Amino acid sequence: MKRNSRSPGKTIPSITVSEWKIMKLLWAKFPQPAYDLMKALEPTQGWHQQTVKTLLGRLVKKEALSYEKYKNLYLYQPLVAEEDCIREESESFLNRVFDGAFGPMLVHFAEQKKLSPTKLKQLKKILEEE
Repeated sequence: MKRNSRSPGKTIPSITVSEWKIMKLLWAKFPQPAYDLMKALEPTQGWHQQTVKTLLGRLVKKEALSYEKYKNLYLYQPLVAEEDCIREESESFLNRVFDGAFGPMLVHFAEQKKLSPTKLKQLKKILEEE
């Protein structure tokens, strides 16, 4: 089965924290039936079957996922790339929390997280390239 793609220029849907858990499983491996997703999420989330089905339905409605029926299974696959969703979520966070200002966000995280000398060197190199 080949991966479907969204039309160019279409917006990336807003994905909730719970929906991210499902998307991560599908970005790692697709297509997958709902049953496999439920089994993968059960140990860490304790979600009922209906919860997973509801989240899958929402993601299909948002056009983040598609599905194909194969025999008695619904096989789900992502319609949006993980990188695109990460970029969209990062921009949303930056705008919401830091009014779109990258500098204050960078300072905040640099102060809050202990970066190794290697990570500091990488960060400095990236900043110098900008």
